[in-house]
Amino acid sequence: MNTELILKVAGIGLLVTVANQILAKSGRDEQALFVTIAGIVIVLFLLVGEIGGLFDTIKGIFDL
Repeated sequence: MNTELILKVAGIGLLVTVANQILAKSGRDEQALFVTIAGIVIVLFLLVGEIGGLFDTIKGIFDL
């Protein structure tokens, strides 16, 4: 299992949470929403390569 990827996702989640809380408390709810969406997009980009590797492995197992 790749623990580096897990730590990256956790770190991004932590940073997004802190930024979201700071922006929400200062009354910038729209910017807090944009930060949350940006965090989700970044994590999805990190996971795309891993998901592609998963599909390649499944194709190899079933000889598709």
